[in-house]
Amino acid sequence: MGLLHLALLLTAILCVGLVDARWRLFVWARPRRALLVLGAGVAFLLLWDAAGIATGIFSREGNPFSTGILLAPHLPVEEPVFLLFLVQLTMVLYSGTLRVLRRRAEQRP
Repeated sequence: MGLLHLALLLTAILCVGLVDARWRLFVWARPRRALLVLGAGVAFLLLWDAAGIATGIFSREGNPFSTGILLAPHLPVEEPVFLLFLVQLTMVLYSGTLRVLRRRAEQRP
């Protein structure tokens, strides 16, 4: 069960990626720009985590669902994968919302 959390995160990334591919919302619309946004978002959030860990705000408690592999003290390997999912999901939702709002605006008389 130690890989459950990581496996679920990867599955969620795949599912959001399929939605993105189907409607060409983010990565599939502009791959270079999207990868830059994903990288910058994950890097920023990892720095935020590092600051939280350094100040003692964030800590890690062991659990049976995680791998137990740490990239740094209190930073499990699942954290960057979760942050990637978070940024990806946010950008797909943002892009999808913009598309819906633009289409509604175009349909107004």
